[in-house]
Order: sequence, then C-alpha cells, then structure tokens
Amino acid sequence: VQLQACGGGLVQAGGSLRLSCVASGRTFSVISMGWFRQAPGKEREFVAVISWDGGSAYYGDSVKGRFTISRDNAKNTVYLQMNSLKSEDTAVYYCAASNSIAISGKYFRSWGQGTQVTVSS
Repeated sequence: VQLQACGGGLVQAGGSLRLSCVASGRTFSVISMGWFRQAPGKEREFVAVISWDGGSAYYGDSVKGRFTISRDNAKNTVYLQMNSLKSEDTAVYYCAASNSIAISGKYFRSWGQGTQVTVSS
C-alpha cells in the first residue's frame, strides 16, 4: 500500500490541525493505521494507531486526551485530529500501515512521506 500524508502546517500553541493520510490499494480496509512523529535530533515517537475497523485505538502518553485518530475506509483515509497543540508537538508526522495493531514502528511495513507540523509558542 502507498500512503500520502497531508495537512501539516504552522499553528499557534493551543490551536488545532487535522492530518490526513490517503492510501492506495485494496487492502486498506483490513490493515491497522498509525501515526508517528519525529522531531529534529529526536527518535521517532509513536503517536496513535487505529485498528482496521476503527474499533480500537491507542495513543502515546504525550498526546492522550488531545489527539484523536479516526479512519474512513470508504475513502481509504486515516485522520489525526490534533487539538491543544503545544510547541513540543512540532515534528514531521508520518502515517504508516501495519498488518496488526501495534505501537512499535518496526511492525509497520508501509510509510508515507511525512508532513511537517510546526507549533509556535
């Protein structure tokens, strides 16, 4: 599956952004989708993951209560709604696909190109 992420940009602290990731291929509806991020000089960080049917979702501790992952299988799209953004959320955000729900990047076999999110304080 090929993934294309978009929706990043510059936002003030406290603001919101919604990222989208469109997938190509017939297998989208049966795969888990996740979001990861990487800030300059830091390791890649798990953000959120959602099961193939949207019935289960998990979040990284730093985004719990502020970010929401969702998906629309009819549109082959997964979303990441980001609210109450903080300067520490600044990073390149990547969407990824996995055959099973997981929080480690090593289980994700397909990755999008990344979209930059910058939060100004």
